[in-house]
Amino acid sequence: MIETRDLSKQFGDFWAVDGISLDIKPGQILALLGQNGAGKTTTVRMLTALLSPTRGWARVAGYDVMKHGRAVRSAVGVLTEQHGLYMRMTADEYLNFFGQMYRLSPEFRNTRSLDLMDYFGLAEVAHRRIGEYSKGMRQKLALARALLHDPAVLLLDEPTSAMDPESARLVRNEIARLKSSKRTIVICTHNLAEAEELADIIAVVYRGRLLIMGTLEELKNKVLGAPEYEVKLSGPWDAGQLRLPEGMELLSRKPEGFRFKVNHPETANPQLISSLVSSAASVVSIQEGPRSLEQVYLKVMAESRGEIHAA
Repeated sequence: MIETRDLSKQFGDFWAVDGISLDIKPGQILALLGQNGAGKTTTVRMLTALLSPTRGWARVAGYDVMKHGRAVRSAVGVLTEQHGLYMRMTADEYLNFFGQMYRLSPEFRNTRSLDLMDYFGLAEVAHRRIGEYSKGMRQKLALARALLHDPAVLLLDEPTSAMDPESARLVRNEIARLKSSKRTIVICTHNLAEAEELADIIAVVYRGRLLIMGTLEELKNKVLGAPEYEVKLSGPWDAGQLRLPEGMELLSRKPEGFRFKVNHPETANPQLISSLVSSAASVVSIQEGPRSLEQVYLKVMAESRGEIHAA
């Protein structure tokens, strides 16, 4: 659904985006992470055919962003950091206006607008001017506008910023619901917990360059190494009879349990539990040590700045 090769954008002597290559399939959610100024917004603008690449190419929903800009813009829904809301309009006037811009039939745009306003809890204030809305309400209206024409690709820049926890949860639920075999979603966010919850693929960019990309588990294994586990036991056990399966490394041992790391826990951990039970050990729990996206992100960024040496 989104394919880029060496996608780059130069402003004067400054490369805002430098050599980004992506392959995002239908049905996937990509989280694009990075500091302010890392090139996320410029990348999104090229994917929406609002900016022309200086080098490389991109296709969105099958359309070349250089050759088929109008078709690209018809196929995407965009939530930008600056929403472009018209404050003197009412919400229903605003959605009707954009429905006309997308050339939706009067019947469809009216039904679609009502459904979206109801879903986002804005139906009761649909006739109020947008200038009277709170920041969270404006965010929800902007998201409704991005969804108005049921696009194949959604590009969302900080979709839950300025929202209270309940509204943010509603939006995250909607993003997860919108994921389908026919739709791809790109989220630019600083909310790592949000990215961890929603994304199938995570990409980290720094100074216009793609540092790392993959699934959460792939990034954890690549950046943090093999997962670590802690086994807690109750009662006496014969540590001498313990046989660690192949691929496990014992990290520490104490009377109430031990810690280990393993490359393939899906096969090795069941063997370990069976070995513990046969050695009469009373297993209280076996728990994976914390390995979060935040740990991955901070280590990748530190390595990119030269603060630590990559392994």
